[in-house]
Amino acid sequence: MRIVFMGTPDFAAASLKKLLDERFEVVGVFTQPDKPKGRGMELQYSPVKEVALAAGLPVFQPEKMRDGAAFRQIETLNPDILVVVAYGRILPDDILALPKYGAVNVHGSLLPKYRGAAPIQAAVLNGDEVTGVTTMYLAHDMDAGDIIYTAETPVGEFETSGELFDRLMVMGAELLVRTLRAIEDGTAPRTPQDHSKASYVRMLDKSLCPIDWNRTPREIVKQICGLQPWPVATMELEGAVTRVFAAAYTAHHTALAPGKIVSAGKEGLEVACRNGETLLVTELQAPGKKRMKAADYLRGHAVRVDS
Repeated sequence: MRIVFMGTPDFAAASLKKLLDERFEVVGVFTQPDKPKGRGMELQYSPVKEVALAAGLPVFQPEKMRDGAAFRQIETLNPDILVVVAYGRILPDDILALPKYGAVNVHGSLLPKYRGAAPIQAAVLNGDEVTGVTTMYLAHDMDAGDIIYTAETPVGEFETSGELFDRLMVMGAELLVRTLRAIEDGTAPRTPQDHSKASYVRMLDKSLCPIDWNRTPREIVKQICGLQPWPVATMELEGAVTRVFAAAYTAHHTALAPGKIVSAGKEGLEVACRNGETLLVTELQAPGKKRMKAADYLRGHAVRVDS
């Protein structure tokens, strides 16, 4: 089965590498154009391009998908199927219809839940206990195609989006192999999504960072975990915006208003939350400082405790 692979970030690169390791016939790779990065603004290859070049595969990086050029490139490659993993581009219907088996996608949620740009982060931010990956046939509407397979996994109570991303990346690659083999064998299921249960998630931005201490400790923990590695939750500490990387639950209660500092010591920084509960900030980064344990920061910085 001749495969054209389309993807860009690490999540996609893992799937491409898995296909190559399993000896699938990848005849071409599409990825986003190189982008300038760093102080020198040097052009940087995507993770998918790096894997493709290392394997000696032809790489295509069209700026547009609807001007006919990408269609002609794919047509020349004569694929049996398109494999699309976090490509970052919407494929027009004529490209989707080009291969014999159409196009399949690996998505980082249990569809129809969390369609859109940040499904992995959404599962953490919303406090889901279970999430997973889905393989599906691509359709005209985003993330709305028929489901082929799903694979579930529990979400750790203090697992960050970055940690979950790494696990789902591996799970997605393994599920893709199972999916392609079933398609080759003619045994792949095809289950329409229940569109009434669909939810969409937007891309993350820094407006999500400030912690609202009027929420429960668990909601705040999930915010802290969900916004890692980017854009990272923040709190105001001694008049400065401070990044918060980790927190722990306490069994304490306080009469102080949400956001007030209950204690500051060798365990960390205890802050009042909703309904008199408290949360212990255990890892932070003050402006101009490195990321560190809150207890280490407090040894060199006096923080006023509210009363």
